[in-house]
Amino acid sequence: SSGINAEYGGLFREHEIYRIDHYLGKEMVLNLIILRFGNELLRSVWNRDKISNVVITFKEDFGTAGRAGYFDTSGIIRDVMQNHLLQILCLVAMERPVSVDASDIRDEKVKVLKFIKPIELDDVVIGQYVGNPDGKTDDARTGYKEDPGVPADSKTPTYAMAKMHIDNDRWAGVPFILKCGKALNERKAEIRIQFKDTPSDIFGNMCRRNELVIRVQPSEAVYCKMNVKSPGMSFNTVESELNLSYHDRFEGLDLPDAYERLILDFILGSQTNFVRTDELAEAWRIFTPLLHKLDAGQKEPVQ
Repeated sequence: SSGINAEYGGLFREHEIYRIDHYLGKEMVLNLIILRFGNELLRSVWNRDKISNVVITFKEDFGTAGRAGYFDTSGIIRDVMQNHLLQILCLVAMERPVSVDASDIRDEKVKVLKFIKPIELDDVVIGQYVGNPDGKTDDARTGYKEDPGVPADSKTPTYAMAKMHIDNDRWAGVPFILKCGKALNERKAEIRIQFKDTPSDIFGNMCRRNELVIRVQPSEAVYCKMNVKSPGMSFNTVESELNLSYHDRFEGLDLPDAYERLILDFILGSQTNFVRTDELAEAWRIFTPLLHKLDAGQKEPVQ
């Protein structure tokens, strides 16, 4: 990465470079800044005093789908976690920017990354999928090592979960958990912010933790899990949801593809949703020591 950046730096200035991470062009990822800084209800509770943990999840319900040759040289951490999920983390955790100008937003994202220490082996779980004999499709029945192009002794992770901490005043002590994998039970990308327990619960400990969930894909939505009275004569609590489903709320909605949006941004000269050089360097600082240890076989994937 640093070598490529050095080559680019000799040919282009920073304002001429547009590094695409297509997740930055997704509707619900773009929505994070407005959700956070346009709603006082959320802005006032977005901190370690109210939030217990943040989980950012990426799941695919298929395997390498013809990309085994590429994937085996990279693995799920390089393919998804170090870029897509870390970019989402930055938008969830960053401080309020001075403005929505590209430089102001990207400055705040870099500040967040600087507060994250390199990930340790003990903070990571890795796995590699095997075939399901009862699977309904050939893809489901095919394990990762059975895919043409994958070496029989491959240790490349197809699943990873990592715990990270942001050591600043807002987030100290709050775990950020990133999870991603292939050949799982469903296709889904979401951000789940879980709030702390209700103090001094007067309802017999029946109240569950509130959660704010931002579903990135599929079926874009924002919903909040809350405790309400169960219908009828009882006075028990039950968990329900305040649900904003984009396709239900906005009729005739036709969301642009992430790449469409980013290519338009490029044509318009807007760099807000592109990755800056120092941002990329900080991302690799966090993950490179871990990746070197995994490449050296210091931790084997669970199967």
